[in-house]
Amino acid sequence: MTALPPTDPRALTPAQGRALFRDGLRTPTSGWCDGWTQANLVAVPAAWAYDLLLYAQRNPKPCPVLDVSDEGATSLSILTGDVRTDLPAYRVHVDGELVAEVDDATPYWRDDLVTFLIGCSFTFEDALARAGVPVRHVELGRNVPMYRTNVETRPAGTLHGPLVVSMRPVPASQVADAVRVTSRYPAVHGAPVHVGDPAAIGIADLDAPDYGEAVDVRPGEVPVFWACGVTPQAAITASRPAYAITHAPGHMAITDARDSDYLVP
Repeated sequence: MTALPPTDPRALTPAQGRALFRDGLRTPTSGWCDGWTQANLVAVPAAWAYDLLLYAQRNPKPCPVLDVSDEGATSLSILTGDVRTDLPAYRVHVDGELVAEVDDATPYWRDDLVTFLIGCSFTFEDALARAGVPVRHVELGRNVPMYRTNVETRPAGTLHGPLVVSMRPVPASQVADAVRVTSRYPAVHGAPVHVGDPAAIGIADLDAPDYGEAVDVRPGEVPVFWACGVTPQAAITASRPAYAITHAPGHMAITDARDSDYLVP
C-alpha cells in the first residue's frame, strides 16, 4: 500500500520522510523536513566517477559536491538511509537516454556505482521565506521550474553539457534580498547566476520548463535564476555515459545534514 502524504511535511525528520518515500510516496520535496539539507543524486559506474568529480570541481556553482560514496555503497556519511529506495523518484539512463523513471532503484542498482550528493537550492528556500521573499512554487504546491540554458559548462573528461537553472519570481524590490540571502549558501548553489531577461541565457518560454512545473511571474516581479543540480543530468544526456541513475528532478534526497551546516557568515 502506498504511503499517504503527511499533513505537515515540514515537521518531519529526514528518517520519517525517507520512510514515506521507501513505502511508495512520490512527491516533489520542496518544503519537506524543515531545516534539513536536500541534495541531488547522481550515481555512475566507478569508471566514470573521476570524470564526474572533475566536472563538479570545474563547475562548482551548479555541481557543489556535498558527499561521495565508496564504490557500491548504498549510504553515505550525510545520508544514513538507503539511496536506492529513500528518494521519491529516480531516473535510469542508458547511453544517455532516459529508459525508466521509478520509485525504487534497487532493481537497477549495480555494485560498481559511485553515488554523488550535490547541493540543492531547496536548502535556502526556508531562509528566503524568513526574509519575506516569496517562493512561488511552494505557495502553489508545484515542482520548481528548471530550464536548460545556452550557457555551456566547463567540460571534464568525457562530460560536457549546458547549465541548467531553477527559476523563482521575485518582486523587483526584493531581488537584492534574494541575492543577499542565497549568497550565504555557496554549497547549495549560492547567489543567482542571472536576473531578468530569460532570452539572454537561451530560455525562450518560461511557461515551458524543461523540468518541473511552470509558475506565474506577476506584475512587478523579476525572474531570478539559480544554478541547478540537474545540470549533471543534462551532461549525461549530452555526453552519453553507458549507465547512470539520478533523482527525478525536484524529488530530492533528504539528508541528515542541517541547512545551517552550509550557512556562511
